[in-house]
Amino acid sequence: MRDYDDGTRDVPAPIPAFPRSGEGDPQRRVLMNRTSSKPWRNWSGAVSFTPQSIAAPTSTRELQSLVRAVGARGGQLRVAGSGHSFTPLVQTQDTLVTLDKMSGIEHIDGHVARIKAGTSLKPLGLELARRGFGMTNLGDINKQALAGAVSTGTHGTGVALGSISTQVRGMDLVLASGEAIHCSATENAEIFDAARVSVGALGVIAALDVELQPAYRLKLIKRAMDLDDCLAQAPDLARLYRHFEFYWIPHTRQTLVKLMDWTAEPESARGLTTASELILENGAFGVISRLARFNPRWAPGLARFMAQVTKSDQSTMVADCHRAFSTARLVRFQEMEYELPAERGPDALRELAEHIERRHVLVHFPVEYRYVAADDIWLSPFYQRDSVAISVHQYVGMAHQEYFAAAEAIFRNHGGRPHWGKMHSLAAPELAGLYPRWDDFQRVRRQLDPKGMFSNALLRRWFGD
Repeated sequence: MRDYDDGTRDVPAPIPAFPRSGEGDPQRRVLMNRTSSKPWRNWSGAVSFTPQSIAAPTSTRELQSLVRAVGARGGQLRVAGSGHSFTPLVQTQDTLVTLDKMSGIEHIDGHVARIKAGTSLKPLGLELARRGFGMTNLGDINKQALAGAVSTGTHGTGVALGSISTQVRGMDLVLASGEAIHCSATENAEIFDAARVSVGALGVIAALDVELQPAYRLKLIKRAMDLDDCLAQAPDLARLYRHFEFYWIPHTRQTLVKLMDWTAEPESARGLTTASELILENGAFGVISRLARFNPRWAPGLARFMAQVTKSDQSTMVADCHRAFSTARLVRFQEMEYELPAERGPDALRELAEHIERRHVLVHFPVEYRYVAADDIWLSPFYQRDSVAISVHQYVGMAHQEYFAAAEAIFRNHGGRPHWGKMHSLAAPELAGLYPRWDDFQRVRRQLDPKGMFSNALLRRWFGD
């Protein structure tokens, strides 16, 4: 099993869709794709499929030609990012597109950067820092492609900060017709409202205009807290710090809290030193997880062991923003996440903790709790409400279905909306009731892709056709 730098596994090298040698127009070169001989797998290993072909356009013009060629034969097309979605979001038996060759910063005008859609967040952060800029907010994994993170509503934490999609000021979109359009708040505004979180259902994003901040540093404080104390103080801590989140260790009353705020202090120069960092952010957690998989009955005890070892932890680090946001993910897992009205988060987590203890759920993976500000994006889980995001995880190879189903029932009872890139069981009838602009999104989707070129089995379940 090969591991790749972007976190995917056994992903075949892209088959060049546009050979550099030979003559002919881009559409002719598109048709020269070869059949993929290996399955595509996502990061967690939960999704595996073999597309008929994998195309790697190098420009918007080549992407347009590819879309026209697929459309001319009545085919279907999905776009793969880094494989960090946990659902078969990009699965197709037809054409899979990778935008790896459409990456990089085209230009920065004022505080807005034109960034190609296939750009990975890690090199983007490094390059922005080199140019004196930083993203307003990011999640704690930096392996995603920018377009994929935007399309699924990926987010970080901060009571006054929205998802990555809220930082987008415009985008270039290649439609099913092969036409490339630009949309923003002032140009094709309805499409813009729909496209910022659209799971690839409207077209292929070619480039995005992203609002930046001048380069800044964050001071990160990590400490252990009792669960009840943490939940009681959470609203105040979220207001006091630019970023606040915590991880609750199941079968215990302990949380590991992360607090971040602006600072002018110089960057720290230290390695992993505290028990929580040594256990949760390097190979030691992998050993614990493999023990839990070997004998799932050990999982509660292993969780209590982690809590005992880390109960007095506290550490401080100062880093450039792109470094402070990201956390190494060396242990693979499956994940489900729901976004709840912010005021409902504490009760939902307490109910989850009670369920895990009462039913003796065999899980040791911490539960993540974050804040995200409301936005106006039609299919954003944060549409018109400040939210708490609660994420449950299970180690790969361990049973997760019953645990996730119970957590989902709790979250739904508290008005939760599922994260588009994480596991959940909802279909069109349930989803339609969660989004006030659902019908508007459906109308725009049918207008832009009347034949369902960008659909697949999962999107048909979600959107009902």
